[in-house]
Amino acid sequence: DPERILQIVPAHVEYWRKANVKGYMGGPFGDRTGGLISFAAPSLQHATEIILRDPFILEDLNEQMWIKEWFLE
Repeated sequence: DPERILQIVPAHVEYWRKANVKGYMGGPFGDRTGGLISFAAPSLQHATEIILRDPFILEDLNEQMWIKEWFLE
């Protein structure tokens, strides 16, 4: 629902602005079909806890979502 998404975007942006997570990078894809968020966390469980408090998740606005670990070498 595009209207619902537009209503929640400010809370979503504010949540990540205040989340104070190390290495945060995020934003929408150029074609506005979704977005990507990346940040550092001490564990996958900790990262998942942060992600699940995102207003988009709490409002069930994500059609698809993946939580992946990325190891930099």
